[in-house]
Amino acid sequence: MIDVVIVNWNAGALLRECLRSIDRYGSGLVSHVIVVDNGSSDGSADGLEAQLGVSVVTIRNTENEGFARACNQGAALGNSPYILFLNPDAQLFEGTLSAAISVFDDPRYGEVGIVGVQLVNEQGRIARSCARFPTFLRLATRALGLDKLPGFKGASIHLIDWDHATTRQVDHVMGAFFLVRRDLFNRLAGFDEQFFVYLEDIDFSMRAYKAGWRSLYLAEAQAFHVGGGTSRQVKAHRLFYSLRSRLLYGFKHFTRWQAWLLMSLTVAVEPCIRTAYCLARGDGAGCLHTWLAYRMLWRGLRKIVHGQGRFRP
Repeated sequence: MIDVVIVNWNAGALLRECLRSIDRYGSGLVSHVIVVDNGSSDGSADGLEAQLGVSVVTIRNTENEGFARACNQGAALGNSPYILFLNPDAQLFEGTLSAAISVFDDPRYGEVGIVGVQLVNEQGRIARSCARFPTFLRLATRALGLDKLPGFKGASIHLIDWDHATTRQVDHVMGAFFLVRRDLFNRLAGFDEQFFVYLEDIDFSMRAYKAGWRSLYLAEAQAFHVGGGTSRQVKAHRLFYSLRSRLLYGFKHFTRWQAWLLMSLTVAVEPCIRTAYCLARGDGAGCLHTWLAYRMLWRGLRKIVHGQGRFRP
């Protein structure tokens, strides 16, 4: 049986579509659906229990507590052997859950602790959703903008050079559909809450890998995912959170000199490269969002160095 945890922040009608898909395709497999609402202002979390056939428990945070903490809140309310962290802009299809959960009973995959499925977008195309573990060189390449150049696809964290058409073990599956063994989740104390949003899932995958567990991308099962989610609403904040999580990850997993060099590239070189890229495209709004994000980042550097990732800009 599976507990489904959904973190909502102003997801609008997408949340209800997600829940309807669980109601339609999760029968007999889903024990609890827990929606953790992070201070939404659009009413998207109102009346879920009454309006939908699926049984829903709603946790209402008075403010946005961040994705990692909200996931941990939701997971703590369940007791099923498996937990599915599902984005509100995702939807299940027929057979999605049964195929994904069957992996854990397959002797070929005894070391698998995390399962992701093939994600398709609104055009029906397969999203290239898996990732490599971040390394200093990969993050430095991104900070310098080299990942946009031809010939550097293999240096990207994202597995964009693979078509995602076959089942295989990967470093990390996208957190939009993130099925994990509860005993593993508890053993690792859940997601690291210093990550407000972004990279908390890949940090979990890394810690699971170090503990001897593996992640499996399952091409035989599919789910729908809009992509971008509600974070598209706040572009400057989205970039800020992404940059901050990158630096937090560096100080947690890299050597000190690598973490400090990564910080130097990120805060001193990357904003200029991003600005030049926006100007070349005539994207004035992009320039504005870039500098708003970096202003927030510069103000919080001291806290990042000390691992205080939950501060708000």
